[in-house]
Amino acid sequence: MFTARVITVSDRSYRGERPDAGGPLVKELLTAAGYEVDGIVVVPDEDAQIRQALMQGAAEDIALIVTTGGTGFAPRDVTPEATLAVCTRMTPGIPEAMRAASMAITPRAMLSRGVAGICERSLIINLPGSPKAAKENLEAVLPALEHGLTMLRGKPMDCAKL
Repeated sequence: MFTARVITVSDRSYRGERPDAGGPLVKELLTAAGYEVDGIVVVPDEDAQIRQALMQGAAEDIALIVTTGGTGFAPRDVTPEATLAVCTRMTPGIPEAMRAASMAITPRAMLSRGVAGICERSLIINLPGSPKAAKENLEAVLPALEHGLTMLRGKPMDCAKL
């Protein structure tokens, strides 16, 4: 069982003006998939605060950190930039797979700027802020994550047999 943390990036949810719908849904999906989710952190659309939340999760050795929100075209959507700033290695196949799966549902999927990468021993994945889109994107990659996290965490495995 791997640990996970959900980070909701939303000015309105952070200020208490709107309930966080995406974070609890992502937590539910991860829990159902067998992850031990330690909680949901809500931060505003501020680069420094997003970076801090991501680095805190990595410092606490959380295996999977999933963000929801801040991946669009709005001027305050800076989650991908914050993620790029803290990751030492990028994992482009994850957002490529999410966008490809989402494109089968809506052409607007191509507008998502979400990224994924590795910070220390943590895998960070950006999901859209829409609960529907977050669910669709996470479900597209969830089956492969255990294998990636097993490799990232240095557990022995024979990749050729998978």
